[in-house]
Amino acid sequence: MIGQRERAGPAGTLRLGLRRAIYEVKTVVAQYPALALPIARRRHGLPVDRRTEIVIEGFPRSGNTFAVQAFVLAQPVRPRVAGRVHAPAQVLAAVRWGIPAIVLLRAPEEVVPSFVVRHPHVPMRQALRGWMRFYRPLLPHRDRFVVATFGQVTTDFGRVVERVNERFGTSFVPFQHTEENVRRCWEAIDRDYRTRTEGREEEFARTVARPSAAREELKRRLREEYEATVPAGARAAARDLNEALAASALA
Repeated sequence: MIGQRERAGPAGTLRLGLRRAIYEVKTVVAQYPALALPIARRRHGLPVDRRTEIVIEGFPRSGNTFAVQAFVLAQPVRPRVAGRVHAPAQVLAAVRWGIPAIVLLRAPEEVVPSFVVRHPHVPMRQALRGWMRFYRPLLPHRDRFVVATFGQVTTDFGRVVERVNERFGTSFVPFQHTEENVRRCWEAIDRDYRTRTEGREEEFARTVARPSAAREELKRRLREEYEATVPAGARAAARDLNEALAASALA
């Protein structure tokens, strides 16, 4: 299985176990603002604070990079955006502080295989646990943020921004979902990821946060693995949680 591919031998097994344990701890800690936010300020992403104007967060591979880039591109003055920490703590803090927030949602049977493409050391079941830990703490607060499905983000993100303005009384400029603006977003994303991967084309194709032909066949096979290896009960619980949150995106 993709999530178990690691160099053979005791050292490889130990390294694999350690990486999986770190991921497990991260998904637990990410639920608690008092723990997750100080760590995020030292490590990655755009952590929320009381000066933040909007939070845009979702499980990895849910359109996070595109949504943040599109939002920033549309504003006449660069706003203070928090996002790409991939921690529900970001949204919980926004709820507590009254900061507008968008929660990005992609169906688990789609996003979990995509996540495993990016993080092949994480088994499918563990990745789904991470997905559940991201969204389950947010469900009781779903009337205090805007939910945007992956389809809404990738086809009409301007309407998502309009929903933010309607709910929070803000005046953010909606993203105009034209071919030219979308192209500008992808170009900016490509530049960012090429800097990160430093010319390593295989890694770039596997990790870049946009559609990639190189990943499509692998994702198809992993979707089959998801159905075959994740227990039916766990898949059903994830579907129920996804549907409960997605209903807010249609409201």
